[in-house]
Amino acid sequence: MDVSLDELFLMVFRRVIRDDLEKFSLDSHMLVVLMELDGKRNMAVISENMGMKMSAMREVISKLLLLKLIEPVDRTIPILDREFFNYLNTQLTLAVGPIAGFIIEDAVTNLGYSISRFPRNRAAELVNMLAREIQREDKKKHFKQNMVMKIKELG
Repeated sequence: MDVSLDELFLMVFRRVIRDDLEKFSLDSHMLVVLMELDGKRNMAVISENMGMKMSAMREVISKLLLLKLIEPVDRTIPILDREFFNYLNTQLTLAVGPIAGFIIEDAVTNLGYSISRFPRNRAAELVNMLAREIQREDKKKHFKQNMVMKIKELG
């Protein structure tokens, strides 16, 4: 299973119970990652908790998948669409000007995601993070109100 870094951020894995575990030679990274996989937390959270870069995490996950020691948990997480990010960019541009796109990209990256794979359940957190970048209180309030309405539309 070849996993891109964008996909890996949101993926959740669980350990596979095997009777022949003594046959495998695991390095320290593989063992530590294996112990962290609980079938609930996504790889972005685990990577951040461990202080491990996603590129290194991807290598370890690939090895564990190849050995059939882990399996992905089928957990579909709704993501925000391009329309939401266009609206977000428009609203933030009204508040801070043309640097809005850069601020959004930085915030999304700081939360451990990409714009193409940002989970819908973290939209409010993203909006709050972006609102802190708005200096004028009236513009901050207007931005938050508009974005709360947009998030409610999403359901």
